[in-house]
Amino acid sequence: MKTLHLTAPLLLALGLGACQKPPLPAEVPAAAKDVTAQTTGLGEQAARIGPNAAWTGSIDSCRTETAADNCLLQVMRTAGASPAALAAASTLSAQGKPGYVTAWQNVEGIGVATLEFPFRANTNQGTWLVDANGQAIDVDEDVLDDAARGSDAYKAFSSKHPDSGPFAPAVSAGTQALPDGGVRLRYSTPLRSCHACADDGHVLLGYDFDAQRRFVGKQPLELR
Repeated sequence: MKTLHLTAPLLLALGLGACQKPPLPAEVPAAAKDVTAQTTGLGEQAARIGPNAAWTGSIDSCRTETAADNCLLQVMRTAGASPAALAAASTLSAQGKPGYVTAWQNVEGIGVATLEFPFRANTNQGTWLVDANGQAIDVDEDVLDDAARGSDAYKAFSSKHPDSGPFAPAVSAGTQALPDGGVRLRYSTPLRSCHACADDGHVLLGYDFDAQRRFVGKQPLELR
């Protein structure tokens, strides 16, 4: 059997080859950050709802449409509605309440937006209270929450009127100054057993805002 003799240079070359690591793949440059995606294409929800959120126009062409909310938004866009008006309408549509802001007023530093629900058979109007941060509070939502229904006043009322409940829209019942510069906006909602029925009573709620006009909470004030 023959013995294979390797020369020193060849042994050195083989040793170096065994120790060498495979070359690293070419570095892939990091993807460029799409800055425009952060400032564009955000949709109508990004617009702040304010005084220019009010819109008045004809939506008669939408009354026969199945998707009335989509039709409403398209009509508003075509009519040149402001981004704030479209934002408000989009928010209502997302809540399953197709409508838009028809009027805006400032009450003690709080934005009060009058809402129009043109496709409803009843209760075609509503109200948002908009605080300094742009938060919209619907005065027709959760008028009688669990805490209110558990109160002695409500239990006494319900024992006399078991079928009675709140019927929107709530109506303004004035304002009240709060300590440290805050303000309370008061709203009253009728309690009845049907839309056409006489009122059995009213529930009065207070919506509280601090000195900077930020919403801080809702207070049950009276049930009569």
